Amino acid sequence: MYPAELVKPMREELTNIGFVELQSSEDVSNALAKSGTTLVVVNSVCGCAAANARPGVFYSLQNEKTPNHLVTVFAGVDAEATKSARDMMVPFPPSSPSIALFKDGELVHMVERHHIEGRPANLIAENLKAAYQDHC
Repeated sequence: MYPAELVKPMREELTNIGFVELQSSEDVSNALAKSGTTLVVVNSVCGCAAANARPGVFYSLQNEKTPNHLVTVFAGVDAEATKSARDMMVPFPPSSPSIALFKDGELVHMVERHHIEGRPANLIAENLKAAYQDHC
């Protein structure tokens, strides 16, 4: 587990743009039970989350179509919520950071760590925007 003061600014990068933090299995179940589309970001302290994933998510939301709901879990901090979210992302193996788009509770698009690492934020944003066009 990481200290709260360390992850606070990393959490705020997402909560400041409208993401809701999920901290329990129940939070995850409730979030994914909502109708419409839900973007789930598995946040992380790693460099590719800071340089690529979180900025990519931010840029992706500058789009005509966006998900109805924005939620996040923090790997290494919110263990219960992260496990529950990852369980919903099967058959994809656990990775952080990662980004998943759900529609009416069903996984419809997945961006794994290997799609994030070494890729610029604008490329991640374009990937997500294409998913929003198809599903939102």
